[in-house]
Amino acid sequence: MKRELWEDMNLNHLRAFVSVAESLSFSRAAERLHMSQPALSNQIRLLEEDFDTKLFVRNRRTVSLSAVGKDILDDAQRLLSQVDEIKQRVRRAAKGAGGILRIGFVASATPEIIPRMTIAFRKNFPEVKLELKNVPTALQVDAFRLRTLDVGVVRLPLREADIEVLPLSSEPFAIVFSKQHPLRTRPNIGVRDLEQEDFITYSERLAPAFFQHWTGLCRKAGFTPRITQEVAEMETALALVSAGVGVTILPEGVARRYSRSLVVTPLKQERIRSEVGLAFLKLNPPPFARRLVASAATAGLLNRRKGRA
Repeated sequence: MKRELWEDMNLNHLRAFVSVAESLSFSRAAERLHMSQPALSNQIRLLEEDFDTKLFVRNRRTVSLSAVGKDILDDAQRLLSQVDEIKQRVRRAAKGAGGILRIGFVASATPEIIPRMTIAFRKNFPEVKLELKNVPTALQVDAFRLRTLDVGVVRLPLREADIEVLPLSSEPFAIVFSKQHPLRTRPNIGVRDLEQEDFITYSERLAPAFFQHWTGLCRKAGFTPRITQEVAEMETALALVSAGVGVTILPEGVARRYSRSLVVTPLKQERIRSEVGLAFLKLNPPPFARRLVASAATAGLLNRRKGRA
């Protein structure tokens, strides 16, 4: 079928054609379309005028397709099916019931939070495709603004005026040594005992506010940490600590995953804690972002205290 034949065509006229063609009856087609028979006949006439040809052969008793009508019926049915599918996809997306949700996450938060969050969301919105990407906090902020990510699990604090943050979890920081470190047996070890130690740390560039957060523990103890190496993953920092390269201060939950090869001492008396939050744009957030927040709240993932922005 030539492309120009379909240009500027009224879809209602095309639906009328398909309905009559499938039933070979103007009365049954009119009933199916919930319209009067004269109105249906008028739509067929207008479509035939657009095509400049007859689509039906009619007499008082019978209706049949003309040669052109037979030729275009499959194409017309296919086109209307595609239009209906597009309408359904738009409706589902507008209601948050279909489409794609792009979620960023920091790798260190994956085991505890991401599985529960995605399971809860899929239970409520099974037709939504989830795209999960391991992205550091600072790069997630850029992606939100570029709208290449919809929502993200980030390390806090995160203080960006255009980003909304809802708290997910809070835990103590912990001092982490290798099992061969001289301080491993000292009772009541605290941050002030680390002044002469070499630190392995999660990259300041990838999470600048988080970096200032944990180094604040050292400043509170009266010294600036001597950082000898920055890494892109907390697991890498723990591997280097296990190898005796230095010590680190990380969230207790992350450190506990590797406690077989490390000494982990939680700083439970410190008011400064490690926190993880759910972040997305404040202004015109993607429709699925709010749906994810609702699912996370229903699953009991959100902390009740007010989030920080």
